[in-house]
Amino acid sequence: MLQVYPILCRAGIMDNYAYLIIDEETQTSAIIDPSEPNPIIKKCEELKINPDYILNTHHHFDHTDGNLILKQKYGCKVVGNIKDSHRIPEFDIGVESGKTFTLGNSIAEIIDVSAHTQGHILWYFPQDKVLFTGDTLFNLCIGGLFEGTAEEMFSALQKIKALPDDVVFYPGHEYTMHFAREALSLQPNSPVLIEYIKRAQDRLSQGLPVAPVALKTEKQCNPYLRAENLTELKHIL
Repeated sequence: MLQVYPILCRAGIMDNYAYLIIDEETQTSAIIDPSEPNPIIKKCEELKINPDYILNTHHHFDHTDGNLILKQKYGCKVVGNIKDSHRIPEFDIGVESGKTFTLGNSIAEIIDVSAHTQGHILWYFPQDKVLFTGDTLFNLCIGGLFEGTAEEMFSALQKIKALPDDVVFYPGHEYTMHFAREALSLQPNSPVLIEYIKRAQDRLSQGLPVAPVALKTEKQCNPYLRAENLTELKHIL
């Protein structure tokens, strides 16, 4: 079983999420997308965890800036898309789309979603039905097209939509309320979306992340996932 601990980084600035994940049976652990080291070190000390790996979704600085210090402190190995080895700081281990990575007894499937950046990957743990989406999928929105095209983003979103409805996802930023109004303008009478936004407001008011959210709900509420074809996606990009 995979334990997941969200860690808010760059609070009030970029509102990144890093994640400390632990394979419960073996206690093998990893940090996903360490945006900055201090909040992550604090969580590791609180849980008495020395992370074994850093798992990066893509090369952007706000997802990799903690790589060097965490590697120096814990000796953890940095893992990312082999195609991004030249852009991810402190890169050690390359993974490939369509293959897997083993974290203790937990197995992650690697899914290429090049669009936000070329070489962006998802970390999908099918046994635990957990998905880490980096800057590809956020709550009620998606990441910008820094290096890719609308066509590539549409293809990436289809890969996410093909995953089971009961998979829950963890995004790379807390952007929910920034895009709630846009989503509501497109579905003003959707009870699922209205409940989604109410839950998000409640959780944020308690200092909690909106994630995780089941893909079934996200597919119903996220305008970009709701787009049925490329033309619809381009219309809202």
